[in-house]
Amino acid sequence: MNSENYILLVVNPISGNCEKSPIINAVKNEAAKRNYSFKLYETTGKKDIETINSIIEEINPLRVLVAGGDGTISLVTQCVLGTNICLGIIPAGSANGMAANFNLPQTLPEQIKVALSEYTMKLDVLYINKKLCLHLADMGINAELIKNYENSGIRGKLGYFLQSFPTIFHSESPFQFRVETEEETFEETGILLVIANANKFGTGATVNPNGKMNDGKFEILIFKSLDFIEIFKTINDQPDMSPDFVRVISTNRAKISSKKTVPFQIDGEFLGEIDKAKVTIEKEKLLVALPIAFCKSHAKNQ
Repeated sequence: MNSENYILLVVNPISGNCEKSPIINAVKNEAAKRNYSFKLYETTGKKDIETINSIIEEINPLRVLVAGGDGTISLVTQCVLGTNICLGIIPAGSANGMAANFNLPQTLPEQIKVALSEYTMKLDVLYINKKLCLHLADMGINAELIKNYENSGIRGKLGYFLQSFPTIFHSESPFQFRVETEEETFEETGILLVIANANKFGTGATVNPNGKMNDGKFEILIFKSLDFIEIFKTINDQPDMSPDFVRVISTNRAKISSKKTVPFQIDGEFLGEIDKAKVTIEKEKLLVALPIAFCKSHAKNQ
């Protein structure tokens, strides 16, 4: 076992179209102030998980920080899942859905402060067709939007906005969904089915205001129509959405099917089209450093 106290920083050099050297230097300097050794790994897209696992085994870090988008966070999560190694997040992607859900600070010094703080929490994770999901997945029009966004050349929220109208007009929605849980089985028609462990999309839209990431449950939300008044409400943290607009089910396992294939995404990554999804949850599997306010809002005695 290595006797030094290490901070491992995993950086995706191409995420978010932003320069990563300020992040690297700032984390390195903060580690030095705290008398920690510093190790940097930059992802390449080839055998990253194997390499990160090898580094973790070699240096046994106190904490692993990740600078990138949701895809990079998911990748690094697979290396620390189920361990006592705490993950710290420095948002550096295009939409940063995880950062939006955690209400992480906007400035780099404050982000590093949170990532290295003693305020930590064990969060649930989902598996959808055996693939890891940290915050939100969906079948329908939003996944279509992500596909079109990935094929466009414009990044960030502007890219999502520019793709939204062509997506709406060319979508094959509505879709007919069948949902089976331990509590009930039903069919519902909708433009979007969201599988939610968290509250917000990376764009900031709050689609699951009552969800908690450490309660052993996830929510299935079926949005029935393209109601712009109801959609506008999602800019609020606690939108009062009509049951005529969205149906919400809270459960700990589900089977979802559709009569035709539906565009599908997990944590902002488009994964093709599917007609079946099996969803399970693993409780308190990921240790993450988080803002104090988030920890308090998820306290078990609430």
